[in-house]
Amino acid sequence: MVYKLDPTSNSLVSSPIDGVLLLDKPIGLSSNYALTCAKRLLKVKKAGHTGTLDPLASGLLPLCFGEATKFSQNLLHANKTYDATLKLGVSTTTDDAEGEVLKTRPVTCDRIAVHSALMAFRGPIMQVPPMYSALKRNGKPLYVYARAGHTLEREARSVTIYALECITCVLGAVASITIRITCSKGTYIRALARDIGEILGCGAHLAMLRRTSVGELSLTDAVTLNRLSNLDRQQRLSYLQPIDALLSKFELINLDNEMAKRFINGQRLRLANKPSVSENDRVKVYNSDKNRLIGIGRWQSGVLFPERLLSTFRYY
Repeated sequence: MVYKLDPTSNSLVSSPIDGVLLLDKPIGLSSNYALTCAKRLLKVKKAGHTGTLDPLASGLLPLCFGEATKFSQNLLHANKTYDATLKLGVSTTTDDAEGEVLKTRPVTCDRIAVHSALMAFRGPIMQVPPMYSALKRNGKPLYVYARAGHTLEREARSVTIYALECITCVLGAVASITIRITCSKGTYIRALARDIGEILGCGAHLAMLRRTSVGELSLTDAVTLNRLSNLDRQQRLSYLQPIDALLSKFELINLDNEMAKRFINGQRLRLANKPSVSENDRVKVYNSDKNRLIGIGRWQSGVLFPERLLSTFRYY
Protein backbone atom coordinates (compact mmCIF):
# COMPACT_ATOMS: atom_id res chain seq x y z
CA MET A 1 0.00 0.00 0.00
CA VAL A 2 1.35 3.45 -0.99
CA TYR A 3 -0.25 6.40 0.82
CA LYS A 4 -0.63 9.42 -1.46
CA LEU A 5 -1.54 13.09 -1.41
CA ASP A 6 -1.00 15.46 -4.31
CA PRO A 7 1.77 14.57 -6.79
CA THR A 8 5.00 16.56 -6.41
CA SER A 9 8.15 17.01 -8.41
CA ASN A 10 10.34 17.53 -5.32
CA SER A 11 13.31 15.22 -4.92
CA LEU A 12 15.56 13.84 -2.24
CA VAL A 13 19.32 13.84 -2.04
CA SER A 14 21.56 11.87 0.30
CA SER A 15 25.16 11.69 1.43
CA PRO A 16 27.15 8.77 0.01
CA ILE A 17 28.91 8.23 3.37
CA ASP A 18 25.92 6.81 5.24
CA GLY A 19 25.78 3.08 5.74
CA VAL A 20 26.87 -0.04 7.58
CA LEU A 21 30.21 -1.80 7.27
CA LEU A 22 30.29 -5.44 8.34
CA LEU A 23 33.79 -5.82 9.70
CA ASP A 24 35.50 -9.12 10.46
CA LYS A 25 37.42 -7.97 13.54
CA PRO A 26 40.68 -9.83 14.20
CA ILE A 27 41.81 -11.18 17.56
CA GLY A 28 43.89 -8.68 19.53
CA LEU A 29 42.10 -5.46 18.59
CA SER A 30 39.55 -3.70 20.76
CA SER A 31 36.27 -2.81 19.09
CA ASN A 32 37.02 0.91 19.49
CA TYR A 33 40.44 0.58 17.87
CA ALA A 34 38.95 -1.41 14.99
CA LEU A 35 36.36 1.34 14.55
CA THR A 36 39.09 4.00 14.51
CA CYS A 37 41.00 2.09 11.84
CA ALA A 38 37.89 1.74 9.66
CA LYS A 39 37.06 5.45 10.05
CA ARG A 40 40.53 6.40 8.82
CA LEU A 41 40.38 4.03 5.87
CA LEU A 42 36.97 5.31 4.77
CA LYS A 43 37.74 8.92 5.77
CA VAL A 44 34.50 9.24 7.70
CA LYS A 45 34.04 11.39 10.80
CA LYS A 46 30.78 10.22 12.33
CA ALA A 47 30.84 6.54 13.26
CA GLY A 48 29.93 4.02 15.95
CA HIS A 49 29.68 0.29 16.53
CA THR A 50 26.72 -1.80 17.62
CA GLY A 51 28.17 -3.54 20.68
CA THR A 52 31.70 -4.46 21.60
CA LEU A 53 33.71 -7.59 20.96
CA ASP A 54 36.49 -8.28 23.48
CA PRO A 55 40.06 -8.18 22.11
CA LEU A 56 40.20 -11.96 22.64
CA ALA A 57 37.22 -12.40 20.30
CA SER A 58 37.07 -12.15 16.51
CA GLY A 59 34.29 -11.98 14.00
CA LEU A 60 31.36 -9.81 13.04
CA LEU A 61 31.46 -6.20 14.24
CA PRO A 62 28.87 -4.04 12.45
CA LEU A 63 30.09 -0.44 12.14
CA CYS A 64 27.70 2.42 11.45
CA PHE A 65 28.69 5.56 9.56
CA GLY A 66 26.95 8.90 9.15
CA GLU A 67 23.18 8.71 9.49
CA ALA A 68 23.33 4.96 10.20
CA THR A 69 24.58 5.77 13.72
CA LYS A 70 21.02 6.90 14.55
CA PHE A 71 19.84 3.32 14.19
CA SER A 72 22.76 1.44 15.75
CA GLN A 73 20.82 0.94 19.00
CA ASN A 74 18.54 -1.51 17.19
CA LEU A 75 21.35 -4.07 16.97
CA LEU A 76 22.33 -3.73 20.64
CA HIS A 77 19.17 -5.70 21.46
CA ALA A 78 19.53 -8.22 18.62
CA ASN A 79 20.25 -11.91 19.09
CA LYS A 80 23.83 -12.96 18.39
CA THR A 81 25.50 -16.19 17.26
CA TYR A 82 28.98 -17.30 18.29
CA ASP A 83 31.36 -20.19 17.78
CA ALA A 84 33.21 -20.75 21.04
CA THR A 85 35.96 -23.16 22.08
CA LEU A 86 35.99 -24.20 25.72
CA LYS A 87 39.13 -25.65 27.28
CA LEU A 88 38.06 -28.27 29.79
CA GLY A 89 39.81 -28.99 33.07
CA VAL A 90 41.11 -25.47 33.73
CA SER A 91 39.26 -22.65 35.52
CA THR A 92 40.62 -19.09 35.35
CA THR A 93 40.09 -15.80 37.19
CA THR A 94 38.46 -14.17 34.16
CA ASP A 95 36.67 -17.27 32.82
CA ASP A 96 38.73 -16.93 29.64
CA ALA A 97 42.29 -17.52 28.41
CA GLU A 98 43.50 -14.09 29.56
CA GLY A 99 43.05 -14.89 33.27
CA GLU A 100 45.27 -16.65 35.76
CA VAL A 101 44.67 -20.33 36.43
CA LEU A 102 42.50 -20.85 39.50
CA LYS A 103 42.18 -24.61 39.47
CA THR A 104 42.95 -27.63 37.33
CA ARG A 105 40.92 -30.83 37.46
CA PRO A 106 40.95 -34.08 35.52
CA VAL A 107 38.48 -34.41 32.66
CA THR A 108 36.52 -37.61 33.19
CA CYS A 109 33.35 -36.84 31.22
CA ASP A 110 32.41 -38.54 27.96
CA ARG A 111 30.61 -37.22 24.89
CA ILE A 112 27.21 -38.21 26.25
CA ALA A 113 27.88 -36.12 29.38
CA VAL A 114 28.93 -33.16 27.21
CA HIS A 115 25.72 -33.24 25.16
CA SER A 116 23.66 -33.70 28.33
CA ALA A 117 25.34 -30.69 29.93
CA LEU A 118 24.58 -28.50 26.91
CA MET A 119 20.90 -29.43 27.07
CA ALA A 120 20.71 -27.86 30.53
CA PHE A 121 21.55 -24.45 29.09
CA ARG A 122 19.02 -24.28 26.27
CA GLY A 123 16.15 -21.84 26.68
CA PRO A 124 15.75 -19.20 29.41
CA ILE A 125 18.48 -19.50 32.06
CA MET A 126 19.75 -17.49 35.03
CA GLN A 127 23.36 -16.42 34.63
CA VAL A 128 25.74 -14.84 37.13
CA PRO A 129 27.91 -12.24 35.30
CA PRO A 130 31.70 -12.64 35.59
CA MET A 131 33.59 -10.45 38.05
CA TYR A 132 35.76 -9.32 35.14
CA SER A 133 32.96 -7.43 33.38
CA ALA A 134 31.98 -3.82 32.74
CA LEU A 135 28.84 -4.04 34.88
CA LYS A 136 28.98 -1.31 37.51
CA ARG A 137 28.67 -1.36 41.29
CA ASN A 138 28.67 1.99 43.10
CA GLY A 139 29.80 3.67 39.89
CA LYS A 140 32.79 1.36 39.33
CA PRO A 141 33.04 -1.50 36.81
CA LEU A 142 33.23 -4.92 38.43
CA TYR A 143 36.62 -5.55 36.84
CA VAL A 144 38.08 -2.72 38.97
CA TYR A 145 37.10 -4.62 42.12
CA ALA A 146 38.35 -7.89 40.62
CA ARG A 147 41.77 -6.43 39.80
CA ALA A 148 42.01 -5.22 43.39
CA GLY A 149 41.41 -8.76 44.57
CA HIS A 150 37.79 -8.33 45.66
CA THR A 151 34.94 -10.64 44.74
CA LEU A 152 31.45 -9.16 45.05
CA GLU A 153 28.11 -10.90 45.10
CA ARG A 154 26.43 -10.62 41.70
CA GLU A 155 22.76 -11.11 41.11
CA ALA A 156 21.89 -13.73 38.52
CA ARG A 157 20.26 -12.30 35.41
CA SER A 158 17.81 -13.87 33.00
CA VAL A 159 19.13 -14.54 29.49
CA THR A 160 17.95 -16.85 26.73
CA ILE A 161 19.95 -19.43 24.80
CA TYR A 162 17.96 -19.98 21.62
CA ALA A 163 20.31 -22.61 20.16
CA LEU A 164 23.30 -24.48 21.56
CA GLU A 165 25.05 -27.33 19.81
CA CYS A 166 28.39 -29.12 20.01
CA ILE A 167 30.49 -28.75 16.87
CA THR A 168 33.60 -30.66 17.97
CA CYS A 169 34.46 -32.60 21.10
CA VAL A 170 38.04 -33.59 21.91
CA LEU A 171 38.49 -35.56 25.13
CA GLY A 172 41.75 -36.77 26.58
CA ALA A 173 44.85 -35.20 28.10
CA VAL A 174 44.08 -31.88 26.41
CA ALA A 175 40.30 -31.68 26.29
CA SER A 176 38.15 -29.06 24.57
CA ILE A 177 34.76 -28.62 22.99
CA THR A 178 33.62 -26.16 20.35
CA ILE A 179 30.03 -25.02 20.60
CA ARG A 180 27.73 -22.82 18.53
CA ILE A 181 25.43 -20.51 20.49
CA THR A 182 22.60 -18.20 19.49
CA CYS A 183 21.69 -16.08 22.48
CA SER A 184 19.92 -12.97 23.69
CA LYS A 185 21.40 -9.61 24.55
CA GLY A 186 23.39 -9.63 27.79
CA THR A 187 24.61 -13.23 27.59
CA TYR A 188 28.20 -13.71 28.74
CA ILE A 189 29.80 -16.55 26.77
CA ARG A 190 32.65 -16.63 29.32
CA ALA A 191 30.12 -17.27 32.06
CA LEU A 192 28.47 -19.95 29.93
CA ALA A 193 31.86 -21.67 29.51
CA ARG A 194 32.43 -21.49 33.27
CA ASP A 195 29.02 -22.97 34.09
CA ILE A 196 29.26 -25.77 31.52
CA GLY A 197 32.62 -26.72 33.03
CA GLU A 198 31.10 -26.88 36.50
CA ILE A 199 28.26 -29.15 35.36
CA LEU A 200 30.86 -31.44 33.76
CA GLY A 201 32.75 -31.48 37.06
CA CYS A 202 36.08 -30.47 35.57
CA GLY A 203 35.83 -26.71 35.16
CA ALA A 204 36.38 -24.85 31.89
CA HIS A 205 37.25 -21.49 30.43
CA LEU A 206 36.66 -19.75 27.13
CA ALA A 207 39.66 -20.30 24.87
CA MET A 208 38.32 -18.88 21.58
CA LEU A 209 35.30 -16.81 20.55
CA ARG A 210 34.14 -15.84 17.09
CA ARG A 211 30.89 -13.95 16.43
CA THR A 212 29.18 -15.09 13.26
CA SER A 213 25.94 -13.11 13.25
CA VAL A 214 24.20 -10.12 14.81
CA GLY A 215 20.47 -10.12 14.17
CA GLU A 216 20.06 -10.69 10.44
CA LEU A 217 23.64 -9.60 9.64
CA SER A 218 26.12 -12.36 8.85
CA LEU A 219 29.88 -12.79 8.98
CA THR A 220 29.77 -14.18 5.43
CA ASP A 221 29.23 -10.60 4.18
CA ALA A 222 32.04 -9.10 6.30
CA VAL A 223 35.39 -7.68 5.21
CA THR A 224 38.71 -7.52 7.06
CA LEU A 225 40.77 -4.42 7.81
CA ASN A 226 43.64 -5.94 5.83
CA ARG A 227 41.40 -6.26 2.79
CA LEU A 228 40.17 -2.67 3.13
CA SER A 229 43.72 -1.33 3.49
CA ASN A 230 44.63 -2.73 0.07
CA LEU A 231 41.80 -0.89 -1.71
CA ASP A 232 41.27 2.73 -2.72
CA ARG A 233 38.56 4.75 -0.99
CA GLN A 234 35.86 4.20 -3.60
CA GLN A 235 36.44 0.45 -3.48
CA ARG A 236 36.24 0.57 0.31
CA LEU A 237 32.97 2.46 0.18
CA SER A 238 31.53 -0.24 -2.06
CA TYR A 239 31.47 -2.50 1.02
CA LEU A 240 29.02 -0.20 2.78
CA GLN A 241 25.56 -1.69 3.14
CA PRO A 242 22.49 0.58 3.20
CA ILE A 243 21.09 1.84 6.49
CA ASP A 244 18.10 -0.40 5.88
CA ALA A 245 20.34 -3.38 6.74
CA LEU A 246 19.86 -2.40 10.39
CA LEU A 247 16.07 -2.45 10.05
CA SER A 248 15.34 -5.77 8.38
CA LYS A 249 12.91 -6.82 11.13
CA PHE A 250 10.85 -3.62 10.82
CA GLU A 251 7.63 -3.57 8.83
CA LEU A 252 7.65 -1.18 5.87
CA ILE A 253 5.33 1.78 5.33
CA ASN A 254 5.53 3.54 1.96
CA LEU A 255 4.63 7.22 1.60
CA ASP A 256 4.42 9.26 -1.56
CA ASN A 257 6.50 12.45 -1.95
CA GLU A 258 4.06 14.81 -0.25
CA MET A 259 3.38 12.50 2.68
CA ALA A 260 7.10 11.80 3.00
CA LYS A 261 7.80 15.54 3.08
CA ARG A 262 5.37 15.95 5.98
CA PHE A 263 6.85 12.98 7.82
CA ILE A 264 10.45 14.16 7.49
CA ASN A 265 9.37 17.57 8.78
CA GLY A 266 8.19 15.88 11.95
CA GLN A 267 4.44 15.81 11.30
CA ARG A 268 2.24 13.03 12.60
CA LEU A 269 0.30 11.31 9.83
CA ARG A 270 -3.14 9.77 10.05
CA LEU A 271 -3.23 7.16 7.31
CA ALA A 272 -6.40 6.28 5.46
CA ASN A 273 -5.74 2.54 5.61
CA LYS A 274 -4.24 0.69 8.55
CA PRO A 275 -0.88 -0.92 7.68
CA SER A 276 -0.22 -4.53 8.69
CA VAL A 277 1.39 -3.65 12.02
CA SER A 278 0.38 -3.94 15.65
CA GLU A 279 -0.30 -1.10 18.06
CA ASN A 280 2.90 0.67 19.20
CA ASP A 281 5.04 -1.13 16.61
CA ARG A 282 8.08 0.65 15.21
CA VAL A 283 8.22 0.74 11.41
CA LYS A 284 10.63 1.82 8.71
CA VAL A 285 9.29 4.54 6.45
CA TYR A 286 10.14 4.94 2.77
CA ASN A 287 9.52 7.57 0.16
CA SER A 288 8.00 5.18 -2.37
CA ASP A 289 8.48 7.57 -5.30
CA LYS A 290 12.24 7.64 -4.70
CA ASN A 291 12.51 4.16 -3.12
CA ARG A 292 14.51 5.59 -0.23
CA LEU A 293 14.45 5.19 3.52
CA ILE A 294 13.56 8.45 5.26
CA GLY A 295 13.35 7.29 8.88
CA ILE A 296 11.53 5.16 11.38
CA GLY A 297 8.23 5.83 13.08
CA ARG A 298 5.84 4.36 15.59
CA TRP A 299 2.24 3.32 14.88
CA GLN A 300 -0.18 4.40 17.61
CA SER A 301 -3.99 4.67 17.49
CA GLY A 302 -4.16 5.00 13.73
CA VAL A 303 -1.41 7.63 13.59
CA LEU A 304 2.17 7.34 12.32
CA PHE A 305 4.52 9.21 14.66
CA PRO A 306 8.00 10.21 13.41
CA GLU A 307 10.70 8.80 15.69
CA ARG A 308 14.10 8.95 13.97
CA LEU A 309 14.63 10.79 10.71
CA LEU A 310 17.40 10.88 8.15
CA SER A 311 18.64 14.46 8.21
CA THR A 312 20.70 13.91 5.04
CA PHE A 313 17.48 13.80 3.00
CA ARG A 314 16.22 17.22 2.03
CA TYR A 315 13.58 18.58 -0.31
CA TYR A 316 14.53 21.26 -2.79
